[in-house]
Amino acid sequence: MKKALTPKQQAILRYIEEYIENRGFPPSIREIGERFNIKSLRGVTVHLDALKSKGYIERESTPRSIKVIGNNSGRQSNTTALPLYGNVAAGNPIYSENNVQDHISVPSEMVRNIKNAFLLRIQGDSMIGDGILPHDLVIIKPQDSANHNDLVAVQLEDGATVKRYSVQKDGIVLLPSNPSHDPIPVRTESAWVLGKVVGLLRDYQAMAF
Repeated sequence: MKKALTPKQQAILRYIEEYIENRGFPPSIREIGERFNIKSLRGVTVHLDALKSKGYIERESTPRSIKVIGNNSGRQSNTTALPLYGNVAAGNPIYSENNVQDHISVPSEMVRNIKNAFLLRIQGDSMIGDGILPHDLVIIKPQDSANHNDLVAVQLEDGATVKRYSVQKDGIVLLPSNPSHDPIPVRTESAWVLGKVVGLLRDYQAMAF
């Protein structure tokens, strides 16, 4: 028999069930926090951990996902919640929990068996030739190296960027796919590969032209 829930836990569980029923995937941790006026991501995870320990949900820590056990809505969530990281200055770890802006559910088939996949938000128009627009979210497979012409996320001194990785005779150059932007020569002491772009998500309401 499942353990009894507190009123707040019951409300959160009901919200998760209704969210999945209406949208087909679970809410993000930030959305749960905003719905119940919980100020920190940690505050939300305390409630989710309680729901898990009492047998009402299943949840993975990395990447995070929520699946209701015994959900009678008739719809199954086949999604994985990935952390959305913000930009950080060089020398600071992008993977810090303090740098997580949100957790966003994506179709599981886009992640497959990639461990520790994460999201970055595109800030400019330098990659429009590759179909990557401002405000898009790109799914990153973590890795610290790249091959010629890979589409990668690279940490530079002023933040992360997504570009084509080009191996040239004079060294590594990051290539935009928009002719109005210049290539970026890479100095290995001030830049490093964060991972390879393996997917893209687009919210048309967030697009600005």
